[in-house]
Amino acid sequence: MLTLPCAEIEAAALDASAIEAICSGTHDNPFALLGMHSTTVGLQVRAWLPGADQVSVLDAKTGRKLVELTRFDDRGFFAGSVPRRKNPFAYRLLVRWGEHEFDLEDPYRFAPTLGEQDVWLLAEGTHLRPYERLGTHPRTMEEVGGVAFAVWAPNARRVSVVGDFNGWDGRRHPMRKHLGCGVWEIFLPNIPAGSNYKYEILDANGQIRLKSDPYGFASELRPSTASKIAFLPSWVEPSEARRSANRFNAPVSIYEVHLGSWRRVPEEGNRWLTYRELAEQLVPYVADLGFTHIELLPINEHPFDGSWGYQPLGLYSPTSRFGTPEDFRYFVEAAHAAGVGVLLDWVPGHFPTDDHGLATFDGTHIYEHADPKEGFHQDWNTLIYNFGRNEVRNYLIGNALYWVERFGIDGLRVDAVASMLYRDYSRREGEWVPNQFGGRENLEAIDFMRRMNATVGTERPEAMTMAEESTAFPAVSRPPEMGGLGFHYKWNMGWMHDTLSYFQKEPIHRKHHHNQLTFGLLYAFTENFVLPLSHDEVVHGKGSLLGKMPGDCWQQFANLRAYYAFMWAHPGKKLVFMGGEFGQGREWNHDSSLDWHLLAEGPWHAGVQALVRDLNRAYKAEPALHEIDFDPRGFQWLVADDAEHSTLAFVRYADNGRPVIVVCNFTPVPRHGYRIGVPDAGHYREILNTDSTFYAGSNTGNGGVASEAHPLHGHAQSITLTLPPLSVIYLARDDG
Repeated sequence: MLTLPCAEIEAAALDASAIEAICSGTHDNPFALLGMHSTTVGLQVRAWLPGADQVSVLDAKTGRKLVELTRFDDRGFFAGSVPRRKNPFAYRLLVRWGEHEFDLEDPYRFAPTLGEQDVWLLAEGTHLRPYERLGTHPRTMEEVGGVAFAVWAPNARRVSVVGDFNGWDGRRHPMRKHLGCGVWEIFLPNIPAGSNYKYEILDANGQIRLKSDPYGFASELRPSTASKIAFLPSWVEPSEARRSANRFNAPVSIYEVHLGSWRRVPEEGNRWLTYRELAEQLVPYVADLGFTHIELLPINEHPFDGSWGYQPLGLYSPTSRFGTPEDFRYFVEAAHAAGVGVLLDWVPGHFPTDDHGLATFDGTHIYEHADPKEGFHQDWNTLIYNFGRNEVRNYLIGNALYWVERFGIDGLRVDAVASMLYRDYSRREGEWVPNQFGGRENLEAIDFMRRMNATVGTERPEAMTMAEESTAFPAVSRPPEMGGLGFHYKWNMGWMHDTLSYFQKEPIHRKHHHNQLTFGLLYAFTENFVLPLSHDEVVHGKGSLLGKMPGDCWQQFANLRAYYAFMWAHPGKKLVFMGGEFGQGREWNHDSSLDWHLLAEGPWHAGVQALVRDLNRAYKAEPALHEIDFDPRGFQWLVADDAEHSTLAFVRYADNGRPVIVVCNFTPVPRHGYRIGVPDAGHYREILNTDSTFYAGSNTGNGGVASEAHPLHGHAQSITLTLPPLSVIYLARDDG
């Protein structure tokens, strides 16, 4: 309680209600009361130090004690006038708690950490890099080192930083609010990096909330939920090698990985590998197999392992499961040094409802929609971002730039785009809100994706973005100025479903479903496609890719090898989920390692792995297989209608016209004397045969074959081949 009468308080230019608000933790503008102020009774210092017994003011330059402050309230409010001083000056506080005395900097003597332009841009939602101002940043103010904290909570009554450094006491460090943008900030001197912290928020309804930092750059390991003081990584300039590797005419073969289950350490409690161990083991493995990129299931901090990262809460924080942000950056640098790009699965569509996260962050719905018909995902029990809000778009678009600019990430694969595009996604009639024109399209989400892609494309044109989009929404991979969404690539979900359905059928029935292989070419050039065999196809009871193949063991492996070779030859970039490259037999389990022991158990799995390595080599070596993926000039059917024999033949062309011929036999019957037309006269040799003994096949095939002047399939020349069973062969003209 106050120890001075009201008359003396007034004489000291203090207000009893303001002191009470500070002591009770309800003051919304602590800098107006605390710190040093010029008043009618002279220069005054006011300090709020809960539980302190004595506080004195020291001259920061000389260390000389100038005045002992009066304790106005037993809870820890002190104030006093500084004698013989008229102008504000740098000071420190000498504070005694019981028998211990501390020489402290006063956070309330420092100026705001946000400038007027920052406030304007953050309010407008046009700050390209909000992460440079929000979150935690090292600062030196008035020659004092410390940490600047800033968080957006426009409707909060009070926000305080709490952490290891102040006993998690929300009374200690209430923040300054910038009314123009709703951001609260404070500079705390001498706070060590690595400290745990959160924001204690007195919300719009008078309730206390404890929240992690939406812009936190590091996090505690789950189940703990605090943010950790970490600082912005330095800028990463892309190399010319990385620029060229991501171009449309480059080979793009992606190895999709869940870091927590690629490989574990059984002898150490089945623990995960660290980012640095993954740099030493995963990166060389991927490079050896010839993949051009690694795509990581989301590594943003997430509370639940079983979400695989697809329900993130720390968008700016690489998950602490595998190490620190510095460790993750080391992983990316190791990948680049090995000539491998790194892509991230990115989830801007929704977030979980955990109390420490974004949900009702300041007591109101600032990140999500208030109406559950707009703001709640029924399928995933998550909340949907309010894409129409400037600050939310800024948060997300800034995050896209953050990963590219600060970690050197080569691209983002955006998850669940269909769920963002449509307001009625997975909803029955009456469970969704139409847009302003009465339609089902989410116009705000569409605008957000266009802005995000335009921003990334302008600021970091070497980076790629990919859409996991499962509907027929038009122009996903076309520029916004052409009416498109602006992604570089779209996952071809239709191709994946059709071809998997075909290969799951017994060969005797495939002739009735031949169109499942050819239909994709009717639309193959309407978008820039990635052909995905992703994690979604090997979970939730779907089994493994190998397990989907019919027949005995020999036929299953032959089918899988043929499927891969058909995929690598088909127009479009490539993606395969980990384990698929050696034909893992069981369904993926995120809690356990891949079945690496299979590679030592006979030739079958090692044969699939060897084939994938050679497919990637051929894919990169032959421009015809990658150079003009998205142009009809790059593809020509030779045999598209031989459903009776379940065979296909086509040509892939390089930009200079050099061909690679692909012939597929999807029955277990070898076919001798099979003639196909070829575009040029000459000698053709097999550059890949999935039935080779190198891959545990029967070794049926062709050495070299010379063309003959026998017109066929629109060409003046043709060749006669032996088609191995359940196989695909690639042939190239021998110019040597």
